[in-house]
Amino acid sequence: MDEQKVRTLLELASQGDRFRLRRIWQRAVRHPEGSAIRDRELGLFHRAVEESTRRREARFLAKPTLEFDPELPISEHRAELIRLIQTRQVLVVCGETGSGKSTQLPKICIEAGRGREGMIGHTQPRRLAARSIANRLADEMGTRVGEWVGFKIRFNDRTQPNTLVKLMTDGILLAEIQRDRFLDAYDTIIIDEAHERSLNIDLLMAYLHNLLARRRDLKLIITSATIDAERFAEHFGDEQGPAPIMTIEGRTFPVEIRYRGAEEAENLDENDWLTRLMHAVDELNSEGSGDILTFLPSERDIRDAARHLRGHLTRNGSVDRTEILPLYSRLTEAEQQKIFQPHRNRRIVLATNVAESSLTVPGIRYVIDLGTARVSRYAPRSKVQRLPIEAVSQASADQRAGRCGRLGPGICIRLFSESDY
Repeated sequence: MDEQKVRTLLELASQGDRFRLRRIWQRAVRHPEGSAIRDRELGLFHRAVEESTRRREARFLAKPTLEFDPELPISEHRAELIRLIQTRQVLVVCGETGSGKSTQLPKICIEAGRGREGMIGHTQPRRLAARSIANRLADEMGTRVGEWVGFKIRFNDRTQPNTLVKLMTDGILLAEIQRDRFLDAYDTIIIDEAHERSLNIDLLMAYLHNLLARRRDLKLIITSATIDAERFAEHFGDEQGPAPIMTIEGRTFPVEIRYRGAEEAENLDENDWLTRLMHAVDELNSEGSGDILTFLPSERDIRDAARHLRGHLTRNGSVDRTEILPLYSRLTEAEQQKIFQPHRNRRIVLATNVAESSLTVPGIRYVIDLGTARVSRYAPRSKVQRLPIEAVSQASADQRAGRCGRLGPGICIRLFSESDY
């Protein structure tokens, strides 16, 4: 079998398998013609090519449901997004909170013809966001998680060879580079929430910048709610010029901001945040119906707040009408999915910054923001990674406030002063 015939066979196989199949063929032809080892390796090569070709044909024949909510702002830009995906290698999408970019972009990529030669890789900064978006996408596309839509996070891989869209954390994609240097398993990569600028995201950006010149067939979409789009577009430019930028308006309602720092509350100091939290809950309970999303820095703070809230609501006689749910990354999948289940009573969700972006907690009309978060920091002297609690940035505070402007006009109570903001 000559080189030309091998090349023809490999073109019929799935893109992600071609490098591995070529290695099998090269291993086989090292042995003399007619030898048992050569025949065995060539038989393995042909079987692997046939299996890969069947998988590729199945991907081309896949007909997932692609319906788009006309109320989502991104739906208005669908035709333009498809044109840019088909004609340009890199696209920067600036989508505000509520634009639908995280859930609708993979479907737009499929409509543009992507996901056939390889998977559409969709990265998220957090495991909870990757899993919840995968569930939402699978539901919208009329499939089950693990079939056309799957996710891969630490200790949990719900994908198969025919998967079209693969949700994962940016750390997972970075780790896959060790065994798939050219990311042949993917024909499109979406880097979501790029504004978070973690070490993983920055390393991915640098690696993909170099990889795009070698893989002209690979498409890259960078999305964010807040990003310096011009600098990214210039950095990922090509012979046609800077990468195109698509700005999508968010679907948000006005949010009233109220500051309740220690100076606004009589006889309370800055450390008495639990008392100020109870006052904020009472204030919002008098505003009307709707769920409350509370941002706290750590799991320990969530447990303390849940215990005090239950006692406070019991004394007020409203504990039977209120459901308190924690939300942080180490919760089990079943416990995390509780926030998406329908409910009657008012719900108070106590969350870390996992609910700040990507993940939309349904039914939220009010937000209480403590203004702090646990952040990963590297200490050069001790050479260890630390997790100190720090004040959040203005961008993060605005993201948190935007969580209550999805359904209608919302109220955000910040448990810090306006001068701190």
